[in-house]
Amino acid sequence: MPFLYETHMHTCLASKCGESTGKEHARFYKEAGYTGIIMTDHFFRGNTAVERDLPWEERIDWFWSGYEDAKEEGDRIGLDVFFGLEQNFAGDEYLVYGLTKEYMKAHPEMEHWTRRQQLEEVHKAGGCVIQAHPFRIRGYMDRIRLGTLFCDGIEAANLGNQPLDDARAYRMGKALGLVMTAGSDNHHSPIAAPFGVELEKRLTSVDDYVKIITERGRIGLHVPENRFRINDEFQPDDRHIAYLLNENEQDAETTEQWMYDK
Repeated sequence: MPFLYETHMHTCLASKCGESTGKEHARFYKEAGYTGIIMTDHFFRGNTAVERDLPWEERIDWFWSGYEDAKEEGDRIGLDVFFGLEQNFAGDEYLVYGLTKEYMKAHPEMEHWTRRQQLEEVHKAGGCVIQAHPFRIRGYMDRIRLGTLFCDGIEAANLGNQPLDDARAYRMGKALGLVMTAGSDNHHSPIAAPFGVELEKRLTSVDDYVKIITERGRIGLHVPENRFRINDEFQPDDRHIAYLLNENEQDAETTEQWMYDK
């Protein structure tokens, strides 16, 4: 029986768009049969709830409060709770796993990292980076940007996406041989049929999850059976144009066939 983990979620304590506390999330996922959760509140270039004019260390303490609230409840009820974060660039967002509070307090420059710097520095710190919901399009985005050069893998399935967005991400992942994960992007518990990853061994720390990603271990995707099917009537239009970011983090239009293969 696989061990089931939520990999993408937000609290009302540290994400402005969050609606549930860490404790509320923890209780829901325990009841839903999950082994654990990874809290990934929006960091300071995204929709954070943390006041930006506070001293850096106070901002980090506030940011960690959502995770710590969930961790306290998780320890009480027997749910694994680990820390991560979600950082925004130009609408393309990345899940970062493996950083400690002490590391973040010592590195205020991380708020201003480029995508390349983020990947390099997170690797140095022993962590990893996953591009979240790569084919999502929202009002705050002007286009789809694919940062495959600046991450260790992609979130192929996200409950907040349209199924078509996930189908395209899954096809890209298969075509390019990328590590793929899944998550619910949960802002409010309870939710119906959350997503997640199925792992062969129980995690003892977030470092175990980082190792699975960086060493390309087995990751099962806990998603509905037909999540990655593209409807036969689908016809791409301007909304579906995606841009692969080049080494200089600039948009490069792509019309690769895997974008639209059925």
